[in-house]
Amino acid sequence: MQYSQKTVDKIFNCTTIGNRNKIHRLLEIDAIQYTKLGTDSTESEINEVKFNSHYIYKTIEKIDSRLGKSFLGYE
Repeated sequence: MQYSQKTVDKIFNCTTIGNRNKIHRLLEIDAIQYTKLGTDSTESEINEVKFNSHYIYKTIEKIDSRLGKSFLGYE
């Protein structure tokens, strides 16, 4: 997919936006990744999205521990 850990890290390290906005942007990336998956997606594409999603949730956990842990608990 088009989103990488570099994009997630860039959002996390951005100093011009607040934590709430960072979380919103990260969750938007996560949602877009899953909506681009379809019945024709390969297993490697699905696994890449899951990996990226886990990385996003770990990054959210750095911003808001409780929220991040709740997302990681539902994986």
